[in-house]
Amino acid sequence: MAIKNENLDPDKFRDSMGTVTQEGGRNWVYPKKVSGKFYKWRTYFSWILLAILFAGPFIRIDGRPWLLFNIFERKFIIFGAVFWPQDTHLLIFLLLIFVIFIILFTVVFGRVFCGWACPQTLFMEMVFRKIEYWIEGDANQQRKLNAMPWNGEKLKKKGLKMTIFIFISLLISHTVMAYLIGIDQVKEIVQQSPAENPAGFLGLIAFTGIFLFVFSWFREQACIVVCPYGRLQGVLLDNQSINVSYDYVRGEPRGPIRKNKVEDKALGDCIDCTLCVQVCPTGIDIRNGVQMECVNCTACMDACDDVMEKVDRPKGLIRYASETSLQTGTSKLITGRVKAYSSILVLLIAGFVALLVTRDDLAATVTRFRGMTYQEREGGQISNLYEVTLINKTFEEQEVSLVPEDPTIQIERVGDTDWNLTGQSKFEGRFFLVKAQADMVVPQENVVLLLQQNGETIDTITTSFMGPVKN
Repeated sequence: MAIKNENLDPDKFRDSMGTVTQEGGRNWVYPKKVSGKFYKWRTYFSWILLAILFAGPFIRIDGRPWLLFNIFERKFIIFGAVFWPQDTHLLIFLLLIFVIFIILFTVVFGRVFCGWACPQTLFMEMVFRKIEYWIEGDANQQRKLNAMPWNGEKLKKKGLKMTIFIFISLLISHTVMAYLIGIDQVKEIVQQSPAENPAGFLGLIAFTGIFLFVFSWFREQACIVVCPYGRLQGVLLDNQSINVSYDYVRGEPRGPIRKNKVEDKALGDCIDCTLCVQVCPTGIDIRNGVQMECVNCTACMDACDDVMEKVDRPKGLIRYASETSLQTGTSKLITGRVKAYSSILVLLIAGFVALLVTRDDLAATVTRFRGMTYQEREGGQISNLYEVTLINKTFEEQEVSLVPEDPTIQIERVGDTDWNLTGQSKFEGRFFLVKAQADMVVPQENVVLLLQQNGETIDTITTSFMGPVKN
């Protein structure tokens, strides 16, 4: 899928990266300001996505967060549904559904997600880059500003830009923390002094530093070097996949042309103005074909359409197209791969829905207390200490109890006398199982506990009971 130009080596561009100099240093990318219908659509779409992103922590359903990814307490709320560690299989299904959907979407539409919906692109191109244009000017003005010695003008512009960048990075870090621990906890951290909650304060500072580093210096390297999605394109894409593509059949060979002039009929429509390269945020030449660095941001499409209009040529020299459509003029979206991935996606969704419908309202985990075997009591009784973790997955209060199936075994709770769990809550406690030594037949035996919800048995838990056998 490289260019068809006999005067150029079509694969030479693969020997280097546009953001790295031949000496191995950083080749700073100064993308030229772009305008056009695709950029306008992306701007409107980014406003919607950014509004959803920042509003997400504040959205509540029946008093609970709409989205929460609390990795510290291993509690996740996705669209109002709560998932605990005991629901790991459901989270795995969700992850598989997400991965297969991304694969299917990429097979059909290429890397369009990166250019239109990826948070990295949204913030970099639609927030930080716009501020940079506003303060420092277009690409050439930014180059001149960075090249000039430090003076009043440079200090003023750089200082203003970094101040705004820090403020936005703080806003993003607070939003991310709200998704991780909840908006109420973030408000509490903000209202307290750093000494009262050092972990939360350091977390906000760390996130702010990371975002400031990424958007002020690392930039496109996050897409080119860090993100694995671009590298997956080589496996996922085929000749039927739709990408931002240069129509080499129509554009080659390149050469300068002018509107309303008699041109050399051997020339293609590409006038070799390199504007498509100048506006690219990752510094590539789209005319070289599909590349890992391309994020399908459509900047080159807008720039090329503007040039084609000026030289009286049809728009769409760079457009959304598949390799097959460039060569033959037709394309087939529903291929065998698409059908296969779609079938797998449907099966995964069906399996997830079935598991979600049939999952238990309560979850209980019982383990023997670590480092202890058994205790001998007065009256010839033996006791074992256990730890219990109870999770109420419903939104109503539940009365939970554990009852030994064997009537010769008694249960003694440590601490609270009842185990009433509020909605979407977790309880960790301890209890003893007590049994007469005379009833011990073997040194270690299995014990069945009945898990009861509001007095009704809903599940059984098997654990072990240790004790000496009376001779």
